[in-house]
Amino acid sequence: MRTFHCILLLLSLALSGQLAAKSTKGELLYQAYCTQCHGKEGDGWGVNAATMDVLPKDHTDTKEMISRTDEDIFIAIKKGGKAVSKSNLMPNWDANMTDEEINELVAYVRTLCCQKEELSNEN
Repeated sequence: MRTFHCILLLLSLALSGQLAAKSTKGELLYQAYCTQCHGKEGDGWGVNAATMDVLPKDHTDTKEMISRTDEDIFIAIKKGGKAVSKSNLMPNWDANMTDEEINELVAYVRTLCCQKEELSNEN
């Protein structure tokens, strides 16, 4: 089943033009599992957000995201939002991703939250 999901993911990304040469595994996983709620840019405004009572986390909010440890983010992805006292609408993805893949995803989420901070520090 995992192979089918991977093939489906790669096909959909290739067809939509999302598969860039620099794409990381974490970015591909984010596009496959997270954008529906958290948005393509990670700003919390995915297609499902409008119908949710609790808005998805804005992963681009540096101040909020740096208050979360990598372990907190890992547990939220692996076990769902409820496991870290957040929204129970955030599903657990442990049946869909390995721990290694979840770590890749955590690393990608960190790029979303800290990218603008790093750019402003460079200027």
